[in-house]
Amino acid sequence: MALTRRQFLRRSGIAAAGGFFGPSLFGNPFLQRALAQTIGDRYFITLFLNGGNDGLGTIMPYDNGGGSLRTHYELARRDDGGGLRIDAGPGSGDTHGLDQAMPLTPFLDPNTGAQLGFHPGLQAFRDMYDDGHLVVLQGCGYPEPNLSHDVATNIWETGDPLHSLPSNKGWIGRHLEDEYTPTQIPGVTIGNRVAGELEQAGTSVLAISRLSRFGFPFDSEYTSDNAAKSAAFAALYADAANSGIPISEFIGNSGLSTAEAAASYPQLHGAYGTERPVFNALYDDQSIGGGTSMTRDLREVAKIIYGVAKGVPNINSRFFQVNNGGYDTHSDQGGGQTNGRHYSLHREVASAVKIFFDDLADMAQGQSDGRQNLPEKVCVLVWSEFSRRVIQNDNGTDHGTQGPMFLIGHGVNGGVVGNHPDIDPVIIDANQGNTVYSQSPGDPFRSTDFRDVYGTVLKHWLSVPPATVQAMLPLDSPADASKYWKVANFDLPLF
Repeated sequence: MALTRRQFLRRSGIAAAGGFFGPSLFGNPFLQRALAQTIGDRYFITLFLNGGNDGLGTIMPYDNGGGSLRTHYELARRDDGGGLRIDAGPGSGDTHGLDQAMPLTPFLDPNTGAQLGFHPGLQAFRDMYDDGHLVVLQGCGYPEPNLSHDVATNIWETGDPLHSLPSNKGWIGRHLEDEYTPTQIPGVTIGNRVAGELEQAGTSVLAISRLSRFGFPFDSEYTSDNAAKSAAFAALYADAANSGIPISEFIGNSGLSTAEAAASYPQLHGAYGTERPVFNALYDDQSIGGGTSMTRDLREVAKIIYGVAKGVPNINSRFFQVNNGGYDTHSDQGGGQTNGRHYSLHREVASAVKIFFDDLADMAQGQSDGRQNLPEKVCVLVWSEFSRRVIQNDNGTDHGTQGPMFLIGHGVNGGVVGNHPDIDPVIIDANQGNTVYSQSPGDPFRSTDFRDVYGTVLKHWLSVPPATVQAMLPLDSPADASKYWKVANFDLPLF
């Protein structure tokens, strides 16, 4: 059995050495190679569409295929003023119709054979799909869905819908806790708080809004004392790290790593701006969808990845979370119009991800170091806490259940995985306007449980052993195998 990072550190005595020498020890390239038993030379990013993204307004049926998806879609979504229906061509007042975002490669629902279409605002996603770099995961959900923003978000962050686990740690956080020590910083949230996916109590994770503003909170009026203050804090952290008291050791080790990060991470901002001026400007280019909070956040991730790939000392983060808000579209959602709210949200995210991967590809050109093949080393998982109701309200959508996820990267098997949810009016009327979660093997609209997506990522992208993955994502205890997640599939064809 392969050793985990933590086992390796403990058995070799390096964990104790890390507490004494500080996190700079982990910049040693030989040690980095020894530690890279799971994620290796890869990166993983989660992108949260905060507010409940309308799945039926994101991936919609273009025709019926062998079923009735388009017919049911047209019954649910109006095409009059305030209507959310997206038709073929620029009709019904849409300046951009469904034809604007139809892939050139087959884009079919596996169940009905219906041709699918991206929302017109997702043209950049369509392009990545055509290039084989994007997976659409349909019908993602879980049993007993909750339509509260806070509760549903926590469910997705923990991967624990029925609260089967003893703690509220994040699904990625449980992995970080197993594989890293307090002297390391494997994860960064671009924001002002650590994202729920990364929460745990075994290692250090940073929350950084902007690298240029990240730093130790010295007193700005007495800068001559900064060196002395740094030395004093370092001494306090070192004493705690070597105290022999577990909680003090954790505080000391994480304090040492955070203090060193506060001195190291801001330097990435200047280096990226100086060495990559063209892409630094492209993230702000509004003509290609730049100049948004999402492009600015992903640029911060790009700066860190650039630093890791170049081997900048004390920069080792490989897990990231970014967050885009505004998806609580009860009103004024808009259809395919370029001035619509949903169009703007979709274009913002899709364009930002496209610029980000173009940046990675440019970083990799002609390189033989860690920058080589960067687009193949980075994977982005896009999720939202729930979808919206099938039938629109006046000019928006209320809280719903199952929706699509996206997996993006040059190392994924592009295509469509999972069935489009059943939007038959008879079915949704019996379920308060929502699609139904099902795990029945004979159901042609069988759902994709989001834990199968997480488990596949853990097993095949992060190289976590199957037994460990199952322990991190336990099966549901209720007996009904048609309504609960009783059989895991951590081998979805995503990689």
